[in-house]
Amino acid sequence: MSWEDNVRKVVPYTPGEQPKRKDIIKLNTNECPYPPSPKVQAVLDNFDAADLRLYPDPAASDLVNALAEHYQVDPQQVFVGVGSDDVLAMAFLTFFNSEKQILFPDVTYSFYDVWADLFRISYRCPALDENFHLKKEDYLTENGGIIFPNPNAPTGLMEDLSVVEEIIAANPDSVVIVDEAYVDFGGVSALPLVDKYDNLLVVQTFSKSRAMAGMRIGFAIGSQKLIAYLNDAKFSFNSYTMSRLTIACGKACVEDNAYFQQITAQIVETRERTKKELTKLGFSFPDSKTNFIFAKHESIPAAELFAALKKEGIIVRYFNKPRIDNYLRITVGTDAEMDSLITFLKKYIENRSV
Repeated sequence: MSWEDNVRKVVPYTPGEQPKRKDIIKLNTNECPYPPSPKVQAVLDNFDAADLRLYPDPAASDLVNALAEHYQVDPQQVFVGVGSDDVLAMAFLTFFNSEKQILFPDVTYSFYDVWADLFRISYRCPALDENFHLKKEDYLTENGGIIFPNPNAPTGLMEDLSVVEEIIAANPDSVVIVDEAYVDFGGVSALPLVDKYDNLLVVQTFSKSRAMAGMRIGFAIGSQKLIAYLNDAKFSFNSYTMSRLTIACGKACVEDNAYFQQITAQIVETRERTKKELTKLGFSFPDSKTNFIFAKHESIPAAELFAALKKEGIIVRYFNKPRIDNYLRITVGTDAEMDSLITFLKKYIENRSV
């Protein structure tokens, strides 16, 4: 017997590459190509470092109240954490504790099975249909909980809210988590349903549409009972999860809705233009409602294109996994970055066909 026999062993999540070079066009981790709200910069410029000697508010009340006001819910319906990954991990730990299998799609965010393995949660992954949509019948069965992104990652597809509601309504004895990391780019949120269903938890993040991936802020909205249970788990795990600076910056970000609307609209406009250009080059893709495009070429393998782009200094995401190993997930960057991508792809495809 060795001490290693008692180690909790898991296969960790593999995040997107974070290159050290500065001359890279980075289109692989779905970060926002624009800076955060100027109001966030103002907080940074005026923050007194002496305040860091003090613990932060464990309830992050300023941020919670700002989110509650923005989304028109009670503050007791809001939970915040260190990025949506932290919020989701806490939700797994809190709500998925029966002997029954939890359910999430076979093609989805690849952290879900990591958390399930880490927390020793049994799970099953119903297959998406041939067009990468949920088959709702797979979720109208006995289970220990359900989680899925909407829009989905990495496909970018949005499920109709009626489908989402049918799944929630059919599972009153399970917590249903809708992961809305990308909902601000053209999706329809399930937030209006939280007062109707006390088993629904909606999770969002500041990392994409709010341009604050480097500050790590995520939040969940649900019934007061769900949020109370989440807080009990959080305060039993780590009371001081968010710094004073993070709370202040998050509050400022939420309060600048005009800037939020401006940058999300710009990303959507760039995405739609890029779709047209990729189609001209022989690419096809699901109708993305996110800040990325999940694309495959009619004749060139995704692995080849991934390598060629990386050599050029353009990094996209390639998943060598069943069903999706011929797709590239391309983050929507600035117009100039997407122009560089299209220019290179056009030249590469032309030269390859000679």
